Amino acid sequence: MTRLRLIDDFRSLSLSELQKLVLKGTPEAALLDVLKADGRVGAQRLYQQLQRRLSREREENERLRALYSYERTLEVAGCGPVAGVDEAGRGPLAGPVVAAAVILSGQAIIPALKDSKLLNSDARRRIAEVITTEACAWGIGIADVAEIERLNILQASLLAMRRALAVLGRRPGWVLVDGTFTVPGYAGGQTALVGGDRVSATVAAASILAKVYRDELMEHAHHHYPHYGFDRHKGYATAEHYRALARYGPCPLHRPSFLRRRFSSQYNSGCRDTD
Repeated sequence: MTRLRLIDDFRSLSLSELQKLVLKGTPEAALLDVLKADGRVGAQRLYQQLQRRLSREREENERLRALYSYERTLEVAGCGPVAGVDEAGRGPLAGPVVAAAVILSGQAIIPALKDSKLLNSDARRRIAEVITTEACAWGIGIADVAEIERLNILQASLLAMRRALAVLGRRPGWVLVDGTFTVPGYAGGQTALVGGDRVSATVAAASILAKVYRDELMEHAHHHYPHYGFDRHKGYATAEHYRALARYGPCPLHRPSFLRRRFSSQYNSGCRDTD
């Protein structure tokens, strides 16, 4: 149907019918022309509403295009495919640190893709499903509490990243690593990106997968150690978590070195299993 034909059809509609078209996302160009020319107050409100929505959509499309700029530059230089790597769980008092590595197809423009910290849990899970479906390859790596204690949290995080790359299933031509450090022991080319989860699509995707996977691990841990509320705070230092520690002491999932920095010696006498 031509644009002129659409304009003629739209002109015969009531305001309520036009409003339904605005909400449905009907071909905007012809609808904008009709609403702009319609002198009714309601039509002008719909015109402004549609203009704002289209402006938001343009901004989001531009943001997503910019998010792939590192990947495009590396691929044009012959360094593709590009993998992004990020971790989740450096700060909590309990639980492992989890890393993810992701290679995205250049055609896989994933709506709402951004740093996992800017998304709520429902949005992260929804986008994670799209990532695992659309990605060329992805992998998860974990460093457990014992490794965090033995190595320190930074080195354990980098170990989890190396493990995620090892199970990626496809060797990347280049790796973008969130943070100030590259992954030790990884033989391929890599670049550390401070704030990488906000400027790189593959790193943002990795941040989402790592966060969702770790959250699920902590929700599962809740069934083994139900006193601590791991299903709610995921091991982070919340008031609820502090109260549980004060009442029950630590469990095997707690990180002793983290507790020593935050609590008095009464919590450092050993781990208590609450099963």
